[in-house]
Amino acid sequence: MVHLNSAVRMLDIAAERYGEKTAVEDEWSKISFKELKNKGMAVGTALAVTSPDGYMSAPVIVYLKKSISCLVCFMGAMYSANPYVPVAYDMPANRIQKIVDSLEGRGHIITDEAGTETLRTMNIPETFSVHIYDEILKTITDEALLNRTLGSVIDTDPIYIMFTSGSTGAPKGVTVPHRGVVDYAMWVAKTFGIDENSVLGNQAPFYFDNSIFDIYSCLLTGAKMIIIPETLFMFPLKLPEFVRDNHITTIFWVPTVMINVANSGALEEIKLPELENVAFCGEVMPNTQLNIWRKAQPHCLYANLYGPTEISDVCTYYIVDREFKDSDPLPIGKACENMRIVILNEKNEIAKPKEQGELCVIGTGVSLGYWNNKEITDKVFMQNPVNPFYEERLYRTGDLAYIDDEGLIIYLGRMDNQIKVKGNRIELGEIENAAMCVNGVKGACAVFDAENQRIVMFIESETDFKLRKFNMELKRYIPSYMLPAVLKIMDKLPHTANDKIDRVRLKNSLKEEN
Repeated sequence: MVHLNSAVRMLDIAAERYGEKTAVEDEWSKISFKELKNKGMAVGTALAVTSPDGYMSAPVIVYLKKSISCLVCFMGAMYSANPYVPVAYDMPANRIQKIVDSLEGRGHIITDEAGTETLRTMNIPETFSVHIYDEILKTITDEALLNRTLGSVIDTDPIYIMFTSGSTGAPKGVTVPHRGVVDYAMWVAKTFGIDENSVLGNQAPFYFDNSIFDIYSCLLTGAKMIIIPETLFMFPLKLPEFVRDNHITTIFWVPTVMINVANSGALEEIKLPELENVAFCGEVMPNTQLNIWRKAQPHCLYANLYGPTEISDVCTYYIVDREFKDSDPLPIGKACENMRIVILNEKNEIAKPKEQGELCVIGTGVSLGYWNNKEITDKVFMQNPVNPFYEERLYRTGDLAYIDDEGLIIYLGRMDNQIKVKGNRIELGEIENAAMCVNGVKGACAVFDAENQRIVMFIESETDFKLRKFNMELKRYIPSYMLPAVLKIMDKLPHTANDKIDRVRLKNSLKEEN
């Protein structure tokens, strides 16, 4: 029996078992498992030579276009016993600067010639080593050196640091251990039947934790991962064709992409007989569009997954086993293997069935905390308050949920997305779900205008709705006190790089008006 104490061992085993089989394919090239290992070891050698001695990690910022090259660098970081830090290639220089500043110590940046031009505009400490990707690939692998560094890696060491936005404007570096990723990959392979014959169609950017599903389930099983060209997601009519023509068997996409495909009408025209699994995560999936998918491709397994970045991607799942009405809540299900969900009420007691509370997570997938930020870490990673007997670390997600009569977890929205209007406690997510039930609405985002104490509803629609008529439709699903005071219709709602609705931008547009 093989002991996987680090995620990079998956690649060692896959390279031995599958050799010349294609591991990853992008729009420019493809790479075998053996090549991925060899190139990863070359990068790992170059990093190990310039990494500090001892057990302290030297984070590796990977600043490249989304491609096979990024994956080679991720593997190289692990071979050198360092965590990788994926950043978007089009990320503003000032945000990259904040990430570098937050790392506070020795580190590496791997980029290309164009990337070095951006770095020259920044203040990169001398303790950081800057590497040109094409140059370090030429490194002659010193296996003795790598064996020494690999021998020091244990499963509680960090595998990656993924930065999320912070309320103060400074990004927070979520630090995830190898064990969380290894356990998660095993769960994905088991739950979705991923094996060496599977083909995964990757949508998630590598700086978005949903990509962990694709990358590591493929390394574990010998499946192939196809990086879908980013430009293709601007043309939802073309996506089903790409899935069909590339024999993709599993997709794990954000709901926004699935909504766009469903609304395009392409699913009615194109059959996807080889597609087996359709998983989604990152935001609420409207039942209207989910039902379009299920009706058009009824042979697929559909799964609603849930998990914040502070978990190794996912901690709960629900296999969709029935039709849901447009206004019904779609469960996020139950805990994944080696994970436990605790819902705490306002008294820090376990919530009773159907009592809402904060969703908290315990298990191997819980991250190590925020890199170099103990103060914020201690606020949300803490001792389980209902366990006085031994140390049990718990992560407070800030999400509201409850357990329904069937024992399934129902997600209600963010605690910080909860507002109070005229004494009534309101979840903006509930209003958005109701809006998506209105015929002609393709996207919805409810924002609270604190200055004017009113709810503003942004919708994506080609229909010229009037507020009064729109609210008459909403009253079929929500009480009058939850109705928006302002309705704004847009051709397309703004989205972040992760394809989530850009709530910050919408809120800022209200500030400009005020």
